[in-house]
Amino acid sequence: MRAASTPGYPGAIPVVPAGARDDRFDITIPATEQRSIAAGWLLLGVAALIGAGLFSILLVLARTPYFANLVPAGDFFRIALVVHVDLSVLVWFVSMAGMLWSIDTSPRFTPIGWFALWLTALGTLFMAAAPFTGAATPVMSNYVPVLENDTFLYGLIVLGAGFTLLTLRSFLAPARMSLQLDGADALRFGLKAAAVSSAVTLMALVWSLVEVPRELDTRTYYELLFWGPGHVVQFTWTLLMLVAWAWLATLTGSPLPLSPRIVVLVYAIGLVSVFAAPLIYLNWSVLSVEHQKMMTWLMRFGGGLAILPMALALAVALFRRVHATPATRPLRASLIASLLLFSVGGIIGFLIKGSDVRVPAHYHGSIVGVTLALMGVAYALLPRLGYREATGRVADWQPWVYGGGQLLHILGLMWSGGYGVQRKVAGAEQTLRSTQEVLGMGLMGFGGLLAIVGGMMFVVVVLRSVIGARRTR
Repeated sequence: MRAASTPGYPGAIPVVPAGARDDRFDITIPATEQRSIAAGWLLLGVAALIGAGLFSILLVLARTPYFANLVPAGDFFRIALVVHVDLSVLVWFVSMAGMLWSIDTSPRFTPIGWFALWLTALGTLFMAAAPFTGAATPVMSNYVPVLENDTFLYGLIVLGAGFTLLTLRSFLAPARMSLQLDGADALRFGLKAAAVSSAVTLMALVWSLVEVPRELDTRTYYELLFWGPGHVVQFTWTLLMLVAWAWLATLTGSPLPLSPRIVVLVYAIGLVSVFAAPLIYLNWSVLSVEHQKMMTWLMRFGGGLAILPMALALAVALFRRVHATPATRPLRASLIASLLLFSVGGIIGFLIKGSDVRVPAHYHGSIVGVTLALMGVAYALLPRLGYREATGRVADWQPWVYGGGQLLHILGLMWSGGYGVQRKVAGAEQTLRSTQEVLGMGLMGFGGLLAIVGGMMFVVVVLRSVIGARRTR
């Protein structure tokens, strides 16, 4: 039996008859201190996006024809790129994971929850301020680019400690699950699976720290250090996206045509590949080429096992005509844009040859697909965290502007990559030789600027909701 609830209101609490099973993929958030911690993680994520947006403006201009000459290239571009990536990906995803895990844990060990939040926030502040504290040498390592700067490295260590405590608390204070296995239990299983994946990520990081000799040159050291854990943590973010898909589909009136048991099975399939990571570490040295290849294959093939059935089920659900309300329009737009961008990014991943700008086209699609899903969940949870609903024209258009801009950005990179434009370069270093290359990177620049506008629109919507709620108290 499905639960009754107020139509079109994401903050509504489902009304379920006594003894009945609730198959809606939705989690009720009690008004406890956990809600305050979750709100803190959301605001940290918004702060990270603000910082990333400021750095991204410089990045896009540095790679856009004609404007590139106005912005210094070389280390300036790479320093901005390091901070932008770490804020918009690492800190944002950790913050959203903190928000979701905090709303779905028992009130035990609350001080650890607060300490994890404040540690992560302090680490973020250090990383964002690092370019202004002295000389900083950018290291363009995959997954976690680094600045060779004491402030940045201290911040990265502190942030890692916060993420470790966050993961630990998700196991010390688990959410209760019913033996009936309803829709809420399925979402809780998905969130717990993401936490398990994070624990394996931390294990991989420690293993790499032990194996990788510090005597290596800086670029090689950080590349090898983050290669393994960087691949494993992608399963964490993907599982969070799959949870968001099921949750948003229910809230928008287009529930997945899957039972809670099937969804749990899909999440379990998404998790099982993670346990191949320790086997790879046991059989191949972190320093070996085989280790790098196996981790790449693990993410490429293992990561897609759960995504395909969930994406197909979501596509079927979205074909249903539903009555949109002011509260559900932003959620549905986020859901559709997330599915589209993630699918485009996944397809591009199989077309990559070499190290040109098609590589960032792939991971921009995948990362933005996850980001849009988490933005949609953030909108849905705003009224449940005590803030105003995300409604209005800005909220309605934000997912389309952000997703549309990123799609143009990706298409521009794909176009230019076909002509051999290399990644991680800017300005005169790009050596754009043909009209096609200039047009492709111009499209990339326009899409990037549009995406920046979309990201700032998200920030505006959330802050307007938070400030508006505090003024009415």
